[in-house]
Amino acid sequence: MNQDFRSDGPRKVGQVKEVTSLANPIVKDIKALTVKKSREESGAFLAEGLKLVIDALELGWTIRTLVYAKAGKGKPLVEQVAAKTVAAGGLVLEVSEKVIGSITRRDNPQMVVGVFEQRWRPLRDVKPKAGETWVALDRVRDPGNLGTIIRTADAAGASGVILVGETTDPFSLETVRATMGSVFAMPVVKATPEEFIAWKKKADVSVVATHLAGAVDYRTIDYKRKPVVILMGNEQSGLPDVLAKEADALARIPQAGRADSLNLAVATAVMLFEARRHILTLSESR
Repeated sequence: MNQDFRSDGPRKVGQVKEVTSLANPIVKDIKALTVKKSREESGAFLAEGLKLVIDALELGWTIRTLVYAKAGKGKPLVEQVAAKTVAAGGLVLEVSEKVIGSITRRDNPQMVVGVFEQRWRPLRDVKPKAGETWVALDRVRDPGNLGTIIRTADAAGASGVILVGETTDPFSLETVRATMGSVFAMPVVKATPEEFIAWKKKADVSVVATHLAGAVDYRTIDYKRKPVVILMGNEQSGLPDVLAKEADALARIPQAGRADSLNLAVATAVMLFEARRHILTLSESR
């Protein structure tokens, strides 16, 4: 990892570095963050778009590097974000559109990209309180699904998302895009199935799982008695028996028509809004 890119690397605070070459080592390090191994090694990830970068900074996330296209120079919001990055000890790069397009792998790239430090909530710190709803996802594979679920959990007022087993990376470029910024507002936890089961036994929560063998209409479940964890299975194989048997209720969503299943993100949204129906009111909407 190039020294200038690291949060503890040497840099001249207050200086904007101009970069036009795709061969620049800092650009190479930033581009490498599209690969999971590099994200894991560096503990960093990419967020593209001025709104996402502003949201992340407002929510206290640590920015390592801000990259903006030359077209953004002089724009008040870009200048403000650059100033905040410098104040936080981060590096600011002014780059050509060719460079920013190369970083985001888009022909029509956003004007601003931020490199942020990843943030994970430890499972042991998750102690759900009355009225809280969490989402637990078993081996979710699709970045679009995961990003949409994080965004939906945020919209429904859920308290966080627990990733169980080998899941897709919530900090991949595709997932972060799909969250529309909610990745910065939703705590994300990762756990093995064994850790999740052990946590569930102590946490005093009601685990409601969707399952083909579900004996109960999801609308008839009592979501008020305890904090709720909505447990959803893998896109292809559903929920394994080892997790299903830990559920306090196995639910099904009634369906009509020829489709034999719902998309995971849609099914999770249906469950989430039902679980929180007694809490959500239109007067709370923004």
